Amino acid sequence: MKKAEPIQLSSEERSTLNVWANGRKFPLRMTQRAQIICMAADGILNQDIGQKLKISRPTVQLWRQRFLSLRLTGLEKDAPRPGRFPRITQRKINAVVEATLHTTPVDATHWSTRTMAKAQGLSEATIRRIWHRHNLKPHLIETFKLSRDKHFIEKLHDVVGLYLNPPDKAIVFCVDEKSQIQALERTRPSTPLRQGIPARQTHDYTRHGTTTLFAALSMLDGQVIGDCMPRHRHQEFIRFLQLINVKTPQDLELHLIVDNYGTHKHQRVQTWLKRYPRFHLHFIPTSSSWLNMVERWFGEITRKRIRRGSFKNVSELITTIMQYIENHNQSPRVFVWSASVEQIMSKITKCKEVLDAPY
Repeated sequence: MKKAEPIQLSSEERSTLNVWANGRKFPLRMTQRAQIICMAADGILNQDIGQKLKISRPTVQLWRQRFLSLRLTGLEKDAPRPGRFPRITQRKINAVVEATLHTTPVDATHWSTRTMAKAQGLSEATIRRIWHRHNLKPHLIETFKLSRDKHFIEKLHDVVGLYLNPPDKAIVFCVDEKSQIQALERTRPSTPLRQGIPARQTHDYTRHGTTTLFAALSMLDGQVIGDCMPRHRHQEFIRFLQLINVKTPQDLELHLIVDNYGTHKHQRVQTWLKRYPRFHLHFIPTSSSWLNMVERWFGEITRKRIRRGSFKNVSELITTIMQYIENHNQSPRVFVWSASVEQIMSKITKCKEVLDAPY
């Protein structure tokens, strides 16, 4: 009779196996495997081990061989199984991926799981698994805009330099206008939030006029200087500059990051800036509003206070905006810029490579 290869246990292995064999917190399969090895190390035959544990002799032989090959780690996990053979060939998978990337349906701008399944003769679940495996999301689309400013690099260095290394004895402000804010009144009062039922408001509304919010976000402490005006011409911009001048310490230089709107470059604005030399305007590149941090703050006031509001007139809208600014300034949040010029240029370069755009 062929005898099984004997098992020799170290003191550490014996101690661990005893814990597994007698512990109640371990899975039954691990406990059973530990008992097999302990009994085999004591010289008990495979047939006798199988009878005592009520398992087959080949099972005992299997775990003896696994332990001899991998020791304790061989008992912790099941041996890998081959599984069933895939029904979808790799050629078919490649055809789905190729069609997703380079074709579109006749009657749509992009593929859905249903249309692709019909075109390829597969199930919708199969298409979903293939797309998930290859990280394909035809239903999503993102927007982009590449600046064509000839002085993009110089302006980028200038603005990012102000964020990361602001000058001494100076305050950096991000300044912009949020124009055409509409005072919209819903035709019926909104219903409140209830358990299982979201808040609701009518889709139609009455327009009661507009206002323009001028805002200057301080990169030092996060406070906002704001004012609402009926229009956004150079006259209103000069009035807002005067407001900033009054509300800031006179012994500090003021560096204002602004966009390329014609109002900011008007001749009268230039004349006013000459009379107040502590003001310095820094223009972001064209089509690069993401460089102006006040846009981030505009997004918050829109989301938190304006979008779902209902205003009977422009005065009520202005009061709401000014109350939001006052509450914000009581515990302001500092917006921190962290991206360097090198990181930004690296992303732009990758975008150009994808678009095959000329440098």
